[in-house]
Amino acid sequence: MKNITIYSTPTCHFCNLAKDFFIEHNIAYTEYDVAADVKKRQEMVDKTGQMGVPVIDIDGEIMVGFNEEAMAKALGI
Repeated sequence: MKNITIYSTPTCHFCNLAKDFFIEHNIAYTEYDVAADVKKRQEMVDKTGQMGVPVIDIDGEIMVGFNEEAMAKALGI
């Protein structure tokens, strides 16, 4: 099982698409709301060097934005 983290904001359309993708494929993930959590926002910026969301971390593989094909490949589905 892969360790998956998504850094998102409540109003981000692509964040919601990514979370829907995880739910649809029954994939557990940890979500951080970077609009409310300053510490996690800084962690996200440290990983990516930018403020765009979603940022998805799949076992250390960082993806910025929602790319269904890349996510499926990283998850082996």
